[in-house]
Amino acid sequence: MSADVECPLCGGTGWKVLDRDGITGVERCECALTDRARRLEERAGIPPLYREASFANFSTLPDNPVANRILTAAVTAARAYVRDFLPGTTRRGLLFLGEPGTGKTHLAVAVLRALISRWGVEGVFFDYQHLLEKIRSGYDPASGASDREAYRVALEAEVLLLDDLGAHRVTEWVEDTITQIITYRANHGKPLLATSNLRDPEAGDAPLPGGVAGEITGKYYLAERIGPRARSRLFEMCRLISTRGAEDYRLRKARMPGL
Repeated sequence: MSADVECPLCGGTGWKVLDRDGITGVERCECALTDRARRLEERAGIPPLYREASFANFSTLPDNPVANRILTAAVTAARAYVRDFLPGTTRRGLLFLGEPGTGKTHLAVAVLRALISRWGVEGVFFDYQHLLEKIRSGYDPASGASDREAYRVALEAEVLLLDDLGAHRVTEWVEDTITQIITYRANHGKPLLATSNLRDPEAGDAPLPGGVAGEITGKYYLAERIGPRARSRLFEMCRLISTRGAEDYRLRKARMPGL
């Protein structure tokens, strides 16, 4: 609640006076809960492009029957996750796999924002490559506080959203770092929301001969980019939501400027 607008229910105190069966008491006012959710969302680091992402404004492409079926199933599963979430007890997260432009990040952010507003969880958004860069920079004594804190935040955040998982050239350091983050969160029951454009047999992608690697969105497999240990723990701790086969919304929007 902003300072210049006084709540009619609590007079700006954040507490409502209740009278039940002659007994007077107080409880937190809705305005305080709303204000806390706003602050949590501001601290979550959601990029400007996705700050308004919600289930309500997610397009399931109703004029494309195939895409509509895939995306409707995806948004239904995402909504159900938020509905059934129980802070402090929900241990599993969500893994969104599919081609670029099929709404994975939009849906993942919609889940994060809904968890913040409905359940008051503390969540944080990290672009995968940016997170790795911040963690690596944190080893430099001259690094800023946010770089030094990045690794701890990735481990300890109540809910972590990792966008574009695996979109980084794999090295031993990268594989070890992401394995440590995923394993720590799995072992401590901290939900992870992740998106990736990479292929995986669990998403219906047929293995390529010899695991040939090439163009990232079409050839690389998740296990190749984050390592088999991290991939195994990821599927253990996350429910898969696939948008594989849906139309690239960004390309469609470019062809139809009126969208």
